[in-house]
Amino acid sequence: MKSVILILRTLILSAFVTALHAQQAVPPNLTDAQRDAEIKQLHTELDALAARLAALESSPNQVVRPGAGGNPSSAATAVGSPGESAATSNQPLSSETSKMDEATLTFFRGTTLSFVVDGYYGYNFNAPIGRVNLLRAYDVTSNSFNINQAGMIVEHLPSPEQRFGGRLDLQFGQATETLQGSSVNEQRPQVWRNLFQAYGSYLAPVGSGLQIDFGKFASSLGNEGNYTKDQITYSRSYSFNYLPFYHMGLRANYNITPKLNVAYWLVNGANDTEDLNGFKSQAFLFTIKPASTLSWNVNYYFGQEARDVVSTLNPAAPSSPTQPGLPTTNINPAPNGREHIFDTYAVWSATPKLTLVGEADYVLNRTLQQQQPPRVTIGSLTAKYALAHHWNLGARAEYFDDRGGLFSGKTQALKEGTVSLDHQFAPGFLARAEFRRDFSNQSFFLTDTQGALVHAQSTATLGLVYWWGMKQGSW
Repeated sequence: MKSVILILRTLILSAFVTALHAQQAVPPNLTDAQRDAEIKQLHTELDALAARLAALESSPNQVVRPGAGGNPSSAATAVGSPGESAATSNQPLSSETSKMDEATLTFFRGTTLSFVVDGYYGYNFNAPIGRVNLLRAYDVTSNSFNINQAGMIVEHLPSPEQRFGGRLDLQFGQATETLQGSSVNEQRPQVWRNLFQAYGSYLAPVGSGLQIDFGKFASSLGNEGNYTKDQITYSRSYSFNYLPFYHMGLRANYNITPKLNVAYWLVNGANDTEDLNGFKSQAFLFTIKPASTLSWNVNYYFGQEARDVVSTLNPAAPSSPTQPGLPTTNINPAPNGREHIFDTYAVWSATPKLTLVGEADYVLNRTLQQQQPPRVTIGSLTAKYALAHHWNLGARAEYFDDRGGLFSGKTQALKEGTVSLDHQFAPGFLARAEFRRDFSNQSFFLTDTQGALVHAQSTATLGLVYWWGMKQGSW
């Protein structure tokens, strides 16, 4: 329709210019009467074109068809009959269709679609049997090319104009098994394995906006996250591997002031898409921004994490539940102990090039209320320095006191030091080289000899991360 109106505007302008020329440059052999008649005819055609254009602009459903012989005046007056189909008449879209298209564009205007492929090659200098790197979350194998993860993210952020939104993260690869592949914390891991995040959001019109999410979402306990491109080092810290990866339930967050955000969770538990005991865990989270260069998070999470039913992965009896993994046998006595997680971390942009991240965690976890609780104490410091030409230098030092073996299965004091160098060759393509050494005060790490354990392991890793799509910033 817009193209038709544009053509008619051009015709009107041409006719107007022709009329002007007719008045100024009339052939000398015409009589005055003939000249007046010709100019009058041109003005008539000009008025007809102007009227037709006005009708089209006020009635967008009318369709202009080419006239016989390409006569502009014929084209301006020929209107398609209602019985002709759009396929045969080549009609433009109707106003109703245009409204639908506009509504679709409005909906997708706030929606982003993004993809990531994250792979690596790592080498463990202990040459361990089975090429296994102990205490690693994602870079779990040595001397092997690996896809850490391939993922897709669809996100629509709620806003005052469109208050409903949501997010979906589909994840495949090695990291998926770490996050969601274990039957220790999932009754039916095969159901949820590739669904890292899936939640709907609503921005309630309360004050500055109360956002409420329901579904499965990544945990914000600890400063590190799932996507490698947003981290300082390639390998994840002990704390990332130990603290919860995700939760299933409700969460709400509210900006009390521009410098203070408060959030509350009511969830099944830590890494439980389906609850293992029926007890709902809770969390209170505070994000404080005293300055534009400083962000401080203070979090408290508590709940009952031990399962109260026997895991049943492959029931065979006809009387068993329809889906494998749903349990029907209780554990007696039922575990009633609680887990408490105190987590805090701060991110400080000390200079435009230097970023410092500090984290501290304290965890108590009882299976039964009357038992002495095993506990974990964690402290780490991470730094990133931006070099010229899209190079970055990173480093991390971490201490992990594992009293009772909650993390490693053995009471020990763990330490790790990591240095990394990365370069972004182009937007969406990052290469990161890393050297890391893990220490323990116990003989714990694997070697190339069966049963021979040592106090340390050293690894060198090269990661390649590719991402593309519309989501900006951290994922």
